[in-house]
Amino acid sequence: MSIIYDEKSKLFYLHTNKTSYIMQIYDAGYLSHVYWGKRIKNFSITNKDIGEEVVNLDAVLQEYSAYGTGDFRTPSYEIQLENGSTTGELKYLNHRIFSGKRPLEGLPSTYVESENEADTLEIVLEDTISRLEIVLSYAVFENYNVITRNAKLINKSNKEFKIKRALSFNVDFNNSNYDVLQLSGAWARERHIYRRALIPGIQSIDSKRGISSHQQNPFIALLSKDANEDFGDVYAFNLAYSGSFLAQVEVDQFFTTRVQMGINPFDFEWNLEPGQSFQTPEAIMVYSSNGLGEMSRTYHKLYRERLCKGAYRDKERPILINNWEATYFNFDAKKIEEIASIGKELGMELFVLDDGWFGKRDSDNCSLGDWVVDLKKLPEGLDNLVENITKKGIRFGLWFEPEMVSPDSDLYRAHPDWCIHVPNRTPAQWKYQRNQLVLDLTRKEVCDKIIEMVSNILSSTPISYVKWDMNRSLTDIGSAVLPSKNQRETVHRYVLGLYYILEEVTSKFPNILFESCSSGGGRFDPGMLYYMPQTWASDDSDAVERLKIQYGTTMAYPPVSIGAHVSASPNHQIGREAGFDIRGNVAMGGTFGYELDLTKLTEEEKETVKKQIEYFKDIRHITQFGDFYRILSPFEGNETAWMFVTEDKKEAMVFYFKVLAEPFGVSKKLKLKGLNEKTTYQIDGRDIIVGGDELMYSGINVENTFGDFTTYSWRLKEVE
Repeated sequence: MSIIYDEKSKLFYLHTNKTSYIMQIYDAGYLSHVYWGKRIKNFSITNKDIGEEVVNLDAVLQEYSAYGTGDFRTPSYEIQLENGSTTGELKYLNHRIFSGKRPLEGLPSTYVESENEADTLEIVLEDTISRLEIVLSYAVFENYNVITRNAKLINKSNKEFKIKRALSFNVDFNNSNYDVLQLSGAWARERHIYRRALIPGIQSIDSKRGISSHQQNPFIALLSKDANEDFGDVYAFNLAYSGSFLAQVEVDQFFTTRVQMGINPFDFEWNLEPGQSFQTPEAIMVYSSNGLGEMSRTYHKLYRERLCKGAYRDKERPILINNWEATYFNFDAKKIEEIASIGKELGMELFVLDDGWFGKRDSDNCSLGDWVVDLKKLPEGLDNLVENITKKGIRFGLWFEPEMVSPDSDLYRAHPDWCIHVPNRTPAQWKYQRNQLVLDLTRKEVCDKIIEMVSNILSSTPISYVKWDMNRSLTDIGSAVLPSKNQRETVHRYVLGLYYILEEVTSKFPNILFESCSSGGGRFDPGMLYYMPQTWASDDSDAVERLKIQYGTTMAYPPVSIGAHVSASPNHQIGREAGFDIRGNVAMGGTFGYELDLTKLTEEEKETVKKQIEYFKDIRHITQFGDFYRILSPFEGNETAWMFVTEDKKEAMVFYFKVLAEPFGVSKKLKLKGLNEKTTYQIDGRDIIVGGDELMYSGINVENTFGDFTTYSWRLKEVE
């Protein structure tokens, strides 16, 4: 059992293979945080004997904090009673320990396939005055070195509560000598890495957009001052939630640090009736004593194996060709079949028909919600197109944006109140938001209609892949069916409605590969990965820009979850020209595919693409399921390098990129990582056999060539 309770000391020990997380019940009843770090056997220096009369809650390291009884830091929760008061005080009531892990009702979460994969501790705290109970749940994945947390608020009184704040966890640290790392950006510049020192006060990131957002990702980490890729302490937190969130770090007067994460309290309330409960999303917590690299590999393995679901969880992902940047809305069946035919000839395995196949969709100002085939573009219907393409020996995929509705659509004309809106206000639908509105997923009839429409298409013809897009943040937030007192529940109810839809659709079609998208990477979070094992990382497909986007994304998310394509040159987003070599090598850092007009390629370019595809098919078992190591950061210089190593360390792939030309000089050395130092490796393409120790401690030569956008890839194989 990885969870132990010592009755005498009132200590809870949560052990993974490498880490320990320890809590204690004070004699006064408060639950205190004691330790989180490298695994230790015992903890002797504690404060359990502090009496109730001398407890200064403002100085106590707590596991879940209240406000109004002496702790002046930001509370983990806040409820308002009928008398208007918001004061709270939580004390230990009871606990239980059991094998396995329970799913969260209506929410995505990590899971187990057998009870011995994790143990769970549930600690019940109570406020005896309000009769609120909070169940703190800790799941310990011993072999994965991960602890997950969530909280459930239960109304045990006979009166209604108004929840104003309900965060998923609280962790208090006894010092503030850390840096905080976050993944921030914008549309087409997602998940860039920012690191800064903690100072007294509150440092936070959040989303108020109804989605996890391009601007901030629901991930933060505290780093010791000496921490880097390979050394130092890292405490990381990732929220399995796809809506508005808050991640906050607070340094107080005593230089202790409080970390919290959960549903954004901004514009949020939840009315909790007597006997009802409210479930917070799951937070996934990782401690690494060996820097950011070990932290990332811990997340990657857990997410690949115990967060993602479906038939493709453990399968190599197909190499696809998407027609969006080839045709945009301007296509017909002949053009689509021509692209698919060339794709098959070049070795591609999946053709994806993107936006524009339905309704009267010749631009982005109409037809969302009308999921019927546009017979003007596809006169023989979708099933005929799919049959013609699949007969060529290439699978067929399809784009949807089911959460949206266009004002110019039959669905909107029939149900104008089915969109999220505020009475007497004209909902915003400016060009930036693609002239569309958001369907009200707080309404079950709307959710069921979406399930029906999508299912009708997916049942009508053999579709192997779905790109599920969402091109709009939530504005004009209101629901026509919720009473006034429940209006501030709309955003969270929207997310719950989305999860209901995804659970139904992905369960109904388990053999379809689903990829999520939100104007690119606007909803790249563990909540979406639970239903869809890969996400389109960014609408910016420029190879140089993607170095930072994909490098930053790998902080928490496995490369196999990163949708990455070779696009046209000049690039459609920024106009940069780059060769197939760098575009291909960057895209091989993710799922790998193409998004350009194959009919416009020269014979020489086709041959290049064919060789790229053959190469990737031979190495994708390494890049998609191997351990990932970052070597050189695009945020720190002109060069980027990363590599993948199979679990048995018998094979590896190394990728190197130099963006701008440098003065010609001697070759550089690139020190590799993750290899077996006792193993001898053959480097493909070079008549070299070399030891893993030499490759890691001395390095591999990198030739300094003329010109911008230099890239190399090396495959390493164990010599028998």
